[in-house]
Amino acid sequence: MKRLFDFTAAFCGFLLLSPVVLLVAVLVRVKLGSPILFTQDRPGLDGQVFKMMKFRTMLDGKDKAGNLLPDDQRMTKFGAFLRSTSLDELPGLFNVLKGDMSLVGPRPLLVQYLPLYSTEQARRHNVRPGITGWAQVNGRNEISWEEKFKFDVWYVDNQSFWLDFKILLLTVKKVFVREGISSNSHVTIEPFTGSGHE
Repeated sequence: MKRLFDFTAAFCGFLLLSPVVLLVAVLVRVKLGSPILFTQDRPGLDGQVFKMMKFRTMLDGKDKAGNLLPDDQRMTKFGAFLRSTSLDELPGLFNVLKGDMSLVGPRPLLVQYLPLYSTEQARRHNVRPGITGWAQVNGRNEISWEEKFKFDVWYVDNQSFWLDFKILLLTVKKVFVREGISSNSHVTIEPFTGSGHE
């Protein structure tokens, strides 16, 4: 039932938003260059790795050694706007259509975090990751990793159609008020370095 809803909603959403998707794609190409899409390996259901797609929001600036500059030096006003409005997430609808992601679920994080989770935190991978989730509507990047994972696991244990519907409505509200986009000390969020316990 959840998969059917995800596919139908993502398909209809993509059709309705296709002019916006096209416009953002053109603006990203003009303002940030190519590639238009940012793709990255992320762990999904049961930790299986997939390619997550987003619109790119940063420049490719590098230092003299060829290393990417820090996020705050590569982020532009346009990129920050895409993030604050969640327009950068629109290509994620393709991931939902493919079955890699759900509309609602724990956000897919970096592959290198997999060995750092406690047994309890790793339960976030018992469901498909989502474009939005319980942690996103309860603080997003303003809350700590520990809090974020508690929200994720709570969702795994309490997921339902009505909870998903509530999260989607709250997500729309969060997008309009633009809350929790960045942490207090980073453009996005501080890297996860482990929970410190099993």
